[in-house]
Amino acid sequence: MKKYLKYTSYLMVGAALLVFSSCKKFIEEELVTTLTEDYYKTDNGLEDLVKSAYSPLQWKFTGEQSYCMYNFGTDEFREGDQFNNVRYNDYDANLNANDAFVNGLWSNNYAGIRRCNQGIDLISKFDNPASPILGTTAQKNLRIAELKALRAFYYFQLVQQLGGVPLVTTVPTDPQYEFPRASIEQVYNQIMIDFKEAGPALPWRYTGADRGRATRAMAYHFMAKAYLTRGSAVTDKRGQKPTDMDSAIFFANEVVVNSGHALEADYGNLFSAAYPDGVIPQLGENGAAPLSNKAKIDANNASNEIIFAAQFSSNLNLATNTNNQTHLFYPSAYDAGIPGMTRDFFNGRPFRRLRPTDYAIDIFDKINDSRFFKTFQTVHYRNVASNAGLPVWNASNAPNPSLVGRPRVGIGDTAAIYIVNSLDRPLLNSQVAAMRYNVVFARYRQTAVGAPVTSDFSNNKYLTMWKFSDPIRLTNTNNEARGIRNGNFARLGETYLILAEAYGRKGDYTTALTYVNALRNRAAYKSNEARSPQIWQYLGGPNTLGATAATNLATTALFTTNAASELYPSNVSSTPDRFIHFILNERTRELCGEFYRWEDLARTETLFDRTKLYNPDISPSFAPFHKLRPIPYLQMIAQTINGKPFSPSDIIAYQNPGY
Repeated sequence: MKKYLKYTSYLMVGAALLVFSSCKKFIEEELVTTLTEDYYKTDNGLEDLVKSAYSPLQWKFTGEQSYCMYNFGTDEFREGDQFNNVRYNDYDANLNANDAFVNGLWSNNYAGIRRCNQGIDLISKFDNPASPILGTTAQKNLRIAELKALRAFYYFQLVQQLGGVPLVTTVPTDPQYEFPRASIEQVYNQIMIDFKEAGPALPWRYTGADRGRATRAMAYHFMAKAYLTRGSAVTDKRGQKPTDMDSAIFFANEVVVNSGHALEADYGNLFSAAYPDGVIPQLGENGAAPLSNKAKIDANNASNEIIFAAQFSSNLNLATNTNNQTHLFYPSAYDAGIPGMTRDFFNGRPFRRLRPTDYAIDIFDKINDSRFFKTFQTVHYRNVASNAGLPVWNASNAPNPSLVGRPRVGIGDTAAIYIVNSLDRPLLNSQVAAMRYNVVFARYRQTAVGAPVTSDFSNNKYLTMWKFSDPIRLTNTNNEARGIRNGNFARLGETYLILAEAYGRKGDYTTALTYVNALRNRAAYKSNEARSPQIWQYLGGPNTLGATAATNLATTALFTTNAASELYPSNVSSTPDRFIHFILNERTRELCGEFYRWEDLARTETLFDRTKLYNPDISPSFAPFHKLRPIPYLQMIAQTINGKPFSPSDIIAYQNPGY
């Protein structure tokens, strides 16, 4: 149920009724039919106001803006065959100031900022020593710190995508219509002030009912990332300072050492609702679709590696109308063209928006590093109970005569496999024909040795990234889209990479590699850990199940030389430059698809070169100015300058270059 908060919306004329929806760990909602402004001057009202400041966090994960603004138009993903919003991958003329997603980014983050400002103002003025909620200075300071951390976070989201934006840190007493853009430097300064003031007053982390609130770990993680982002600039002007890397190191180290957050022992535990190749799933009733497991998603949501996440509820009474929909966008078409497969909840709804680029596939060490097979789905197990219409073995292809006339794939057997062989190891058609698998998608194959190499991978049949797979969802209604995963903004794995990059930018590569290798050690296969048979069947790896920790460690040779494994662009030749691209590669191996990539490439000033090189769907209209998004037209025409509406020249002056 909903509780309504009425307030004047920033940067849009007039008042609005906005709903704050469930942050399931710490918001308990009740129906309130009528509320006055006086309610938000009470302790309970102020608590509700603070909780409402979390609601805009959900927007990023509730629709197609998730992949469009963060994963499309980069080196990691290209278009599937059922793409929407292709302007974000092609950078065509449709990506302009009238875009609904940039307007949503603006309005949602400013809605959060507005609530933070209102809460800071009213809590500062609240004076009731008898209140059990806000009766002490410490209680009030805790909530003010929480709101400052959220405000800094909302501004950080805006500045990374839009550059300089209006800075509003107080509640206007009269209607306000003039909002000049602050410089990027000024926005970063405000972000640093808020995070620094918030951090010491917050607990390092919450467990139980308060999980999901802003913490000191959240504030310090994002403060470190803000310093890293500001200091990453070489040609851009972000107000960068020589001490930015030292500051990033200090605050990231505080999180690693003092927060109590810890890396998961197994990388796969972060996204364990699906099954990696090499692990046979438990089948459901009558041997059909694999069983779903809500406990796994609950464990993923509660992982101690997660530092900050938008909370989504599995309770229909508390869930939003959309909930987390990111699980929809990555599956390929497993439910068509593969005998023995039909759409089910476990494999998800295949919206087919994004397919991984060759770069995203090739940058992984598939033999030593488990992250590839724990990121991408390479096998589908039969989920159709009936044998009717399924292909059967005949006398010419049956592995033994007893199988003639029987289905080529039994219940629970492999219905289709994606073989991720490399270009120098193409499979012959005769090899594929001899396999027991009914359907094989070979990444590289040829009719005969020396013949042209072709690929079975396409924009309809490709590797599914299943980090966000959600086989439960809110209801078991056919095609239910509302998922129950939380939307992760930060986890400790990224904190390690922030430390690694900051040390490397200072030239301390030895220390940088200690943090990279902490993640690589976690990602290495352990002795007798289940792993994909592809490793020894098609990739040239060993057929023994030994540990790979020693062979998975990074050394300085990976960026002091043009190591073939790192796929460096041809114009990258110095050790410092190669290190930045090495870190970007490492971020793909650890964080692929987790809604960081566009901002990573923009902040490192590599967006144009890497995307042009690795994403074949990019159009000729892609240009360096696309490192920022357009300022929304609706937000400009809602403003005035010197009491007058924006003129065409005012709009041009306010807009980012190129739009």
